[in-house]
Amino acid sequence: MGLDRRDHRKPRGSVDELVSRAREGNARAVARLISWVEDEAPQLREVMAALAPYAGHAQIVGITGSPGVGKSTSTNAIVGELRKAGKRVGVLAVDPSSPFSGGALLGDRVRMQDHALDADVYIRSMASRGHLGGLAWSTPQALRVLDAAGCDVVVIETVGVGQSEVEIAGLADTTLVLLAPGAGDGIQAAKAGILEIGDIYVVNKADREGADQLRRDLRSMIALGQTVSGERPEGGWKPPIVKTEAHRGEGAAEVVSEIDRHFAWLVESGELERRRTRRVRDEIETIAVTALRRRWDGVHARVELDDLAAEVLAGDSDPYTAADTLLENL
Repeated sequence: MGLDRRDHRKPRGSVDELVSRAREGNARAVARLISWVEDEAPQLREVMAALAPYAGHAQIVGITGSPGVGKSTSTNAIVGELRKAGKRVGVLAVDPSSPFSGGALLGDRVRMQDHALDADVYIRSMASRGHLGGLAWSTPQALRVLDAAGCDVVVIETVGVGQSEVEIAGLADTTLVLLAPGAGDGIQAAKAGILEIGDIYVVNKADREGADQLRRDLRSMIALGQTVSGERPEGGWKPPIVKTEAHRGEGAAEVVSEIDRHFAWLVESGELERRRTRRVRDEIETIAVTALRRRWDGVHARVELDDLAAEVLAGDSDPYTAADTLLENL
């Protein structure tokens, strides 16, 4: 059953009931669970425990690239192709946070109106809330909600605000890097290090002058990078470069074909299990570090950091002893 928008009953607040209704495809229940994730609600631990048996089946596709490259338009076209294949799709579109309200600007939803009434497509905009790396802090948990709700594919679109958006590679099974001619994207790609994270490279707006040159430059830089690093073992993945015109839907079918081909390689090579293990490991580490940070903040109420700093400055202590004092109070 799809993500049903026809059920207008207000979901009750019970975690078990919300999870059950989300599993049945109720969009309102899915929305409530993701809201709890974003707000770090008291029920969050119970929610994650209830979802755990049902997650781990969705194919995760990440889409990143610089602003204006056409990420949302490309996502819209890719979702269309996935739906033609009968796939149930979830989309997490991470938007820059409003400096006033802290909420997402919802620009991605505007560009994905083609799927607004499709019961088998769930689109959620999430605010980055200042989190670096192109994602929101709560993206992994929101991903788990959509996975457990029965999505076959979850597409994650990053913020697109600069050169630090490499975090998506640790979260996605397949990472698409979008570039466009005439925007200096070839140089930007090299500077940002995204030539090291892409599984598939997409030259969008291929009707513009310079698209073929950008494709050649990309191919040369990828080959050079792998020669220098010594990567690409026998049977390794060779990132393809696909030209698209997303606003017309041209090239989207080829992109989806390459996504499927890459996923098949991940399964066959054993890389899928390795990537997903790293993903969960990083998620656990992030949760643990966040919990330690909160304890740390609580320590400041009992141990005055300025006093410890004054002791170090006066020569009565040293930074390591001061740090040990803080840690002893955690």
